[in-house]
Amino acid sequence: MSITPRKLNVFTLFKLPSAYFCGVRTKYIDNEKCVVSVKHRWINQNPFRSMFWAVQGMAAELSTGALMIDKTENSGKRISMLVTSNTAVFTKKATGRITFTCYDGTLIDDCLQKAIETGEGQTVKLRSVGLNNEGIEVSSFIFEWSVKVKT
Repeated sequence: MSITPRKLNVFTLFKLPSAYFCGVRTKYIDNEKCVVSVKHRWINQNPFRSMFWAVQGMAAELSTGALMIDKTENSGKRISMLVTSNTAVFTKKATGRITFTCYDGTLIDDCLQKAIETGEGQTVKLRSVGLNNEGIEVSSFIFEWSVKVKT
């Protein structure tokens, strides 16, 4: 089964409604990267008239999680996955459209291969960077994902 942006957006509506109603949308996904976008609006703003940090986190996590979902489903194995930690850095006020991109598809491939070969749980750190309309970084997130082959 191939995951598409449309399928991910429908998934978001039914499984992650808070992200969907805040405007989080998948724009692109392939084997190497995933692009998720969210526009600053009234429903996702903080008192300082910029995007609430948690909305940025939802978009950033989806950019890493969509790659994880796609790769675990395509592995042919039953694999559990879980975010075990995350860190974030905010460098500029998030206004306008913010686009989060994760380029770490190959790191996931390596992690899953090792988990399948050894049968042991593995972790991988995936980075998602949020850029505004001008291409300036507004935030950066690192999510540590744990994967394990189910027996």
